[in-house]
Amino acid sequence: MAENSAPGATRRFAGFAAGLKYASLPPEVREALTVFLLDYLRVASLGQRMPWSAWTTNLARELGGNGQSTLLFSEDRSDPERATFVNAAYSGSIDADDVHVGSMLHPGCVVISAALAIGEARHQHGDRILAAIAAGYEMMIRIGLAIQPSHFRRGFQSTATCGGFGAATAAACLMFMGSDRTRRIAETLGLASSFSGGLTQFYHSGSTVKRIHAAHAAGEGVHAALLADAGFSGPVDILEGKDGFARAYADGHDFDRGLAGIGEEWRLLETAIKPHATSARVLSAIEATAELCREHGLNAADIKSVRVGIPKIIQGRLTVGEPKDVQAGQMSLPFCMAMVLRMGKDAAPGFTINIDDFEAALADPETMAISKAIDCVLDDDAERVSTEQSVGAKVMFTLKSGKTVEKFVEAPKGSASRPFTLDDHVARFRAEMLHRFAPARVDALLEEVRNFAAARNPDRLMLLLSDRD
Repeated sequence: MAENSAPGATRRFAGFAAGLKYASLPPEVREALTVFLLDYLRVASLGQRMPWSAWTTNLARELGGNGQSTLLFSEDRSDPERATFVNAAYSGSIDADDVHVGSMLHPGCVVISAALAIGEARHQHGDRILAAIAAGYEMMIRIGLAIQPSHFRRGFQSTATCGGFGAATAAACLMFMGSDRTRRIAETLGLASSFSGGLTQFYHSGSTVKRIHAAHAAGEGVHAALLADAGFSGPVDILEGKDGFARAYADGHDFDRGLAGIGEEWRLLETAIKPHATSARVLSAIEATAELCREHGLNAADIKSVRVGIPKIIQGRLTVGEPKDVQAGQMSLPFCMAMVLRMGKDAAPGFTINIDDFEAALADPETMAISKAIDCVLDDDAERVSTEQSVGAKVMFTLKSGKTVEKFVEAPKGSASRPFTLDDHVARFRAEMLHRFAPARVDALLEEVRNFAAARNPDRLMLLLSDRD
């Protein structure tokens, strides 16, 4: 790059991250970071019980490590890269983690895993860790926005491909502090880009690979920062370069869009918190189905046919009526609706579909039959209300009595326009953690998360989350 030329997208992103301090964050962003951390830990606790989480933990134990960073909910420690991988597998494998709809990715599982692992290994103050998390969220979301939707259409899963940028940013922010901080962060991004990958063939063929997409991205982002610290560097124009990330991974890109308002407008505030372990784009259909059943006292036996109006972005990968496995079931709008219809009028307000529910539903012939019969059609109203923050759905039942009932949900509960309250998040966190810990310890955890900005380091938080005394 010429001496006086304007910095490209990579350096501009790096410059934003380098200059970010917790003290400069608006109050609503600080509160969002507390919410993200609470939800991350809640989902990680759920995910840690999954069989594939045991695979990642066992692999980390087999490979060893220097014991600097905690594996959540255990006595084990490993090196920061492996700890990041394991903790991101816990938190990012069950499709219950936070999501930014427009950029089509899950930032929390990647960024928070990286920031906690490096923060613990490098004994960083809580406010610095939170600032690094904010930078990582913004980086992931904004790079994703710059390359979507062609990135997705080409078969890439953007949590996997863009996640490395979020993890690398968070890690580099905590590792590099000198006058060359912007350059070191940019070089780390350049390294992370060379490790980017993650294809969506699993939508068609099944498999468990998506369970570790976020984990791989998170671990490789931390690996990139460690490589940069060791002396390696990546191209500081990796995003926009002639043979860089955007050219390789998308048919078009708009980094002006990705960078617009950075540091003043916070795209992380658009992040949705999910009530169910499924795609964010099917949540409105789930909510509409449940509300219709409750409001009219309906069960599946009362319904002759079901039609759901959707925006075009749903059509195809998320409308498969006969999913092959649990992962495919989680990504199937009609199958999720069928699960709710099997609950019928008993789907109480605030109910949750967890990952454990899908295995039983897949084995149930009636649920599968309902799913295959649901008619998914493009709908102008659903298209009109669907944005970078949420996706709407219009559900219509034709009853056996001949009556027709309809519900239109423009944005689901948990999205930016209809967020859960902080009390909701505390209640959800508490309910999950009480499965693990005594009430006094859960109270101490809540207090530590709420006051994390003032923590000298993350040691007490990680101790409370471990099996160590």
